Amino acid sequence: MSIFKILWAPWRKEYITKKEKDCFICKKLEDDPQNDRENLILLRGKNTFCMLNLYPYNNGHLLIGPKRHIGDINSLNDEEIIEIWRVASKMIDIIKKEMNADGFNLGFNLGKVAGAGLEEHLHLHLVPRWSGDTNFLPVLSGTKVISEDLKSVYDRLRRYLE
Repeated sequence: MSIFKILWAPWRKEYITKKEKDCFICKKLEDDPQNDRENLILLRGKNTFCMLNLYPYNNGHLLIGPKRHIGDINSLNDEEIIEIWRVASKMIDIIKKEMNADGFNLGFNLGKVAGAGLEEHLHLHLVPRWSGDTNFLPVLSGTKVISEDLKSVYDRLRRYLE
């Protein structure tokens, strides 16, 4: 017997319907590194970046991707591929240590129909998960509980990268 469940996420509507003309990732990466906290950029690697998602599914939801403005996963070079996965691995270790995550979802949304809000700049989503982190609130009231503000999460994670 198969049970099909629908996960409603109406709090994401603002993100989905928001129309930005410029690439928000490039815009933040072009800004002065002194503004990284304001821009939620945790790490600027040689070829990649890591930043907190402004519209997180969970506390500590990160975006990791190439600095280059590319949207096709097949356009990544070997250095970028290796660095993306090294950064992801490092951030998983940090989040396990600092936030006691029980697991993680990792994935690329390739194409609008796959959920990509920004198709033009490839990025990996790293979403920490905790046992029992889903509940009835999103389904019944359209409410998602994010228990910590972004700047606080930024400060907690950033200290491991200094």
